[in-house]
Amino acid sequence: MSKSKDGGAGGIILKYLSDQNRPYSTQDVFSNLQREHGLGKTAVVKAMEQLAQQGKIKEKVYGKQKIYFADQEQFPSVSDSELKNLDAQISELSIKLQGTQQSYKQLESELKDLNSSMTTEEMLKEIKELKEECHRYEEKLQKIKSATNHVTPEEKEKVCKDRKNFCKEWKQRKRMAMDIFDAILEGYPKSKKQFYEEVGVETDEDHNVTLPDI
Repeated sequence: MSKSKDGGAGGIILKYLSDQNRPYSTQDVFSNLQREHGLGKTAVVKAMEQLAQQGKIKEKVYGKQKIYFADQEQFPSVSDSELKNLDAQISELSIKLQGTQQSYKQLESELKDLNSSMTTEEMLKEIKELKEECHRYEEKLQKIKSATNHVTPEEKEKVCKDRKNFCKEWKQRKRMAMDIFDAILEGYPKSKKQFYEEVGVETDEDHNVTLPDI
């Protein structure tokens, strides 16, 4: 890299360290400035070492790592009262920040609820559909109430009794058939499925039919 470019990198890095006023490694500076200024890693390392040698920035060694930061003498001195004022401002701003963050969370929660709720148009549409559905049920109920062919308690009792008898008969006949099939299968050389297919037996299970409880 040319000297002019090296000098340009030095100026950029010197301004960055002074503006940030915090310690950085060469990798930190390279990562933070590479995208905006297109500085290469070698140029950054070389420029920071030169700035340290020139006394424009400070260098501290921690084990194998070097840390660089702006020369603090360039900054105006601050009195104890000014530091206390700054601390008070920081405390006040921290309280405001907490309040703002809480308000933000509350507003974010309200926005989430609103986004998950129906719009006015959707609510009006649903109300209309529900009213129409209620009207249909009212008409259906009115027809049932006005019907003259109601089932009498005696007829209902007879239907329930017949159903119980039919289910009982169904269960008995199924058990009798299964007993006969089991007796045949004891001497049958093939599987039960093959036997049913050859004889043409269709079971309740083949038609997804379940015997009702009685």
